[in-house]
Amino acid sequence: MMSLGAIVCGFLLDLAIGDPHGWPHPIILIGNLISTLEKKVRAVSGTDPGKLLRGGFVLVLIVCILSFFIPFLILYGAGMIDPWLRFILETIMCYQIFCTRSLRDESMKVYDALEAHDLPLGRKMLSWIVGRDTAELSEEEVVKGAVETIAENTADGILAPMLYMFIGGAPLAFLYKGINTMDSMIGYRDEKFLYIGRYAAKLDDIANFIPARVCAFCMMAASFFIGLDTKSAWKIFWRDRYHHLSPNSAQTESVAAGALHLMLGGDHYYFGKLVHKETIGDDIQKAAPVHIKQMNLLMYFTSITGLLMFSLFRTTYLLIAG
Repeated sequence: MMSLGAIVCGFLLDLAIGDPHGWPHPIILIGNLISTLEKKVRAVSGTDPGKLLRGGFVLVLIVCILSFFIPFLILYGAGMIDPWLRFILETIMCYQIFCTRSLRDESMKVYDALEAHDLPLGRKMLSWIVGRDTAELSEEEVVKGAVETIAENTADGILAPMLYMFIGGAPLAFLYKGINTMDSMIGYRDEKFLYIGRYAAKLDDIANFIPARVCAFCMMAASFFIGLDTKSAWKIFWRDRYHHLSPNSAQTESVAAGALHLMLGGDHYYFGKLVHKETIGDDIQKAAPVHIKQMNLLMYFTSITGLLMFSLFRTTYLLIAG
């Protein structure tokens, strides 16, 4: 029950203070570990596809082991000293894993720039939270980019780690974040990462398969509570949920597209290369800055819906298990 309390407290702490710039963060440490291991693998493997593939597997193995066992051992040791010390440390860990407030804050920088009619600044702010090239995007494309990244990160930045927290506490959530961070750094399909990042990308697809779908249904429920078009969200979800190169990303993007009456997805440039993607949703409304605010509200209510649902299931399980 104390682990449940740590998750709830961590979530509320994230809503209250977010992720202040300059504060130490374990995800940065995971990112540094991945970067170091990547350099070592490339130094040993050169350009040999087979060696890069095997090196990528070793990289994934090391990151997964350390991401899980370091927080596990810290919490285990704290629990041996005092259960309340473990509770405090797990609360802090859960807080560091969530990105609800920071996702809202960073995306609202895009909104503020567009509301001030400063499209170049809006493009710059968007470039901080998406992987695509933003220099030539129109205002409508900038809005869509912000909406898409909020929708996708609601799943892999909030609901997915939350689900893993409820299953295995902060250590399992950190394992997930290790997998997700590897995918964001090396899980690309271009020539540079095709082999070294293949296992990272596949593992991320597996780790997000169930959470992405759970998040989509939570998002549909949340759309009803805030007065968006739940019927359209349902329709577009079932029609377009696989209109993406990833098997998981369009699950929540399709719900958002339907709820907001937007057409998302489509072709975009990544690192100067055009990547063809299917569209998601119907072009009913022209994307405007207000849709960023609506998507953030949908993200908040989706997160709260997931927290309440997982808490109910966890409490019920604990009561039944005695």
